[in-house]
Amino acid sequence: MTTLAPTHDPSLPPSGDDASLTEFGYRQELHRSLGRYASFAAGFSFISVLTTVFQFFAVGYSFGGPVFFWTWPAVLAGQLLVAACFAELAARYPISGAIYQWSSRLSTPSFGWFAGWIMVIGQTVVVAAAALALQMVMPPLWSGFQLLGGDPSPTSPTGAANAAVLGVLLLALTTLVNVVDNRVMSLVNRVGVTAEIVGAVLIAVLLLTHSERSPGITFHTGAAGQSGLLAALLTGSLTAAYVLIGFDSAGEMSEETHHPRRTSPRTILTALGAAGLLGGLLVLGGILAAPSLTDGRLASDGLSYVLTSSLGDGVGRVLLADVVIAVAVATLAIQTAACRMLFSMARDGVLPWSRTLAKVSPRTGMPAGPALVVGAFAAALLLLNFASPDAFLAIGTTCIVLLYLAYAMVTGPMLVRRLRGRYRGAAADGTDETGRPLFSLGRWGLPVNALALLYGLFMTVNLAWPRAAVYDPAGGHWYFRWFTVLFLAAVLATGAAYRWRRRTLALDETPQAPHPALPAPPA
Repeated sequence: MTTLAPTHDPSLPPSGDDASLTEFGYRQELHRSLGRYASFAAGFSFISVLTTVFQFFAVGYSFGGPVFFWTWPAVLAGQLLVAACFAELAARYPISGAIYQWSSRLSTPSFGWFAGWIMVIGQTVVVAAAALALQMVMPPLWSGFQLLGGDPSPTSPTGAANAAVLGVLLLALTTLVNVVDNRVMSLVNRVGVTAEIVGAVLIAVLLLTHSERSPGITFHTGAAGQSGLLAALLTGSLTAAYVLIGFDSAGEMSEETHHPRRTSPRTILTALGAAGLLGGLLVLGGILAAPSLTDGRLASDGLSYVLTSSLGDGVGRVLLADVVIAVAVATLAIQTAACRMLFSMARDGVLPWSRTLAKVSPRTGMPAGPALVVGAFAAALLLLNFASPDAFLAIGTTCIVLLYLAYAMVTGPMLVRRLRGRYRGAAADGTDETGRPLFSLGRWGLPVNALALLYGLFMTVNLAWPRAAVYDPAGGHWYFRWFTVLFLAAVLATGAAYRWRRRTLALDETPQAPHPALPAPPA
């Protein structure tokens, strides 16, 4: 495996935003065409409240009952702490592959490599999980979308298999868009996010105006929370934890964004804030407008059941069509983020087939290799649904644990540098492209960073905890109960084996170009 030298060409004078890359030793290859709204759309569409709330509402309610609503503001507050740390870093390191780049510069290249490795595997799993969400909305929209016949519930054998088929078809489409052109991808993303925001606002308003009960019901666990309030909240938090991730995608797209030092920090925070507000209203509206909280349908069919039964079949189907758009755009955005992570790592020559994965088409401004790899691996993961319906939940939980761990591998080294006095994070560190001070947490940086790390580690353990009732409800499949832990161990072992093999081969090869030096954080 050869190590690539930096792609910076000193003969090309930097101009405007391109100077953000030349100082890090890279040249501008991706087309810089995204404005502020497109950057916001990148983060918002990854979160995609319509996709994920419709997909995992039933899971949260089935384990927490109405009280699971309160896990939403709790998780949102924790994620805002993480997002604030990321906003500081996005202003100082506006580079694709944000988690990998930030972790490498805050700690060591090896530690940063594992953060990037875990993140890109997690993102690929999220792509598969997002594509599965079509099963929650397309068969209720029209029975003809149940291509394999039988029970359309995603936890049934026929529903799980149909979800895999629909997901593979969607992945073929998103992979094509990710290869065609940067501007096409951005246009599809912006239009889709606009449709999703309008749809989410409309659904939330309609549900809240069709309430069957008062908000006080959210203080009750109901029959779903038989194991106690704390257990209901810890398990029910899976829904909010799954939804409120991916806000860092605005940072992933920094090399394609105009004025990234100024734009990306703000769009990271606004994307999470907007998604958090809309998602919370959707969860609350679903609980209040459900025809019944005890007939079992809310814990099995989720918001699709509430929409069609409370708002009428006609209005419900129109809104479900909007959710289908949101699912497609979310899958596209997540795949794009994973592609940028692969591209960024390959550009440094630290992945197999780096030269192919780092190749960018001068015409389209898109790295086609990563799009094909992510699409193929995500499609392969969907085949697990044919083996068992429980794979649906196992896949979804695994991906969020990986992302939470990767986030902690950024906030952790960041906190260590703050405590050692080697990271200021102050506005005095420099100015953005408009001459204004960089985004900074100021004196709040240390407490925010510490709380962000503690929250991230706590949620990682909480979500990975091998609860039999969550991961193996039917019993007899111990590997589903331990799926997240086993998958994480496999990811780390595979990464360690690759790096050991790479170092071993390097000893027998001719001298190579050194890995590009990583600039130190602000001292």
